[in-house]
Amino acid sequence: MLSLLAGCTLPQGTSTAPASWEPVAFSSLPGWNAGHPAEALTAFVASCQRIQYFPPDQALGGSGLALQLGGKAGLWQASCGAAKAVPSGDDGAARAFFESYFQPYLVTQSGSSTAKITGYYEPEVQGSTDRGGQYQTPLLSLPPDLVTVDLGAFDPDKTGKTGIGRLDGRKVVPYYDRFQIENGALDTSALAIAWLADPVDAFFLQIEGSGRIDLPDGSVMRVTYAGKNGRPYVPIGRVMVEQHLLAANDVTEQSIRAWLEAHPDRAKAIMDANPSYVFFQTAPNLAAAAGPPGALGVSLTPGHSVAVDRRYLPLGAPVWLTTTDPVTHAALDRMVVAQDLGSAITGPLRADLFFGTGAKASVSAGAMNAAGTLYVLLPRPAAGSAPAAGTPPTS
Repeated sequence: MLSLLAGCTLPQGTSTAPASWEPVAFSSLPGWNAGHPAEALTAFVASCQRIQYFPPDQALGGSGLALQLGGKAGLWQASCGAAKAVPSGDDGAARAFFESYFQPYLVTQSGSSTAKITGYYEPEVQGSTDRGGQYQTPLLSLPPDLVTVDLGAFDPDKTGKTGIGRLDGRKVVPYYDRFQIENGALDTSALAIAWLADPVDAFFLQIEGSGRIDLPDGSVMRVTYAGKNGRPYVPIGRVMVEQHLLAANDVTEQSIRAWLEAHPDRAKAIMDANPSYVFFQTAPNLAAAAGPPGALGVSLTPGHSVAVDRRYLPLGAPVWLTTTDPVTHAALDRMVVAQDLGSAITGPLRADLFFGTGAKASVSAGAMNAAGTLYVLLPRPAAGSAPAAGTPPTS
């Protein structure tokens, strides 16, 4: 999430060079024998509960060897079936399961394995279903005039890409930007699903894409991502550094929020510098203890779910992540599962770690901006099938 705020320079993973997958032994994964893979196994099983109902040829993403071994739902059926039988909370059993059904691969690009690891979280904010008093900032549902165009239907070179806009007579034109929306382009009274007490809270909730709204009667409204206006994302941290409002080495959610709250007369102009705007939907059936749903439609697990670029890594894949804890600065080596996507998460050497809900999670997520290494675990080919190129017979 920090990269969304600051527009930090990303590693070589943002280039168009293909990813490489170097097979390694489980014993070479930093912290593997001392880790707690059982915690991530729960997240993996949750993904499997979705993947098992997909058609076998359902695309999950990936490129090269990752596409060959894990790019379609059918390739995960054996490992998903076996995962259900592993005793919950048993690290030894979980470790044996992963070693039996998967082969780890070091993810590299252009000869480098240095990945950029950021973080995100689920905000908890104050709001109301009715406008009044301090509750004046609307959280909007998806407008009915917003249209999404499959660009690949018009140009094969744009397969997988979409355009977002609205109809203006017989033409599709770009959708309203943030400034226009906040200055009357939409009927907020008709589209608002909630009214927040703080416009800065609303802005950060849009960055994170989901949240919990504490209502005056003590109940909690869950909101999740419904769509966006299609305008490019401009990180306001970068804008603030360019305007000498923050130092380049002091861009976190906390520093940005503190400045915005301290300068209410200038905050709106800074936030409006980002033309991107996110729309929401309510999630009344989402259990209170469950995390927000990721791109696979399953609840995210704090500390064990990551957003990736599915052009390179398939959704649902386990990933051994090695990086540094943003608060303690200790080594952070653990199993995570690719369950989400993010507009700033581009390239094979990028991962956005989900830290959970509320203020404590925001501290870790806002400070997370570290180098790391990614090892993707891909299913071993079924017995009797030819092994993929570059895959060793054993780990």
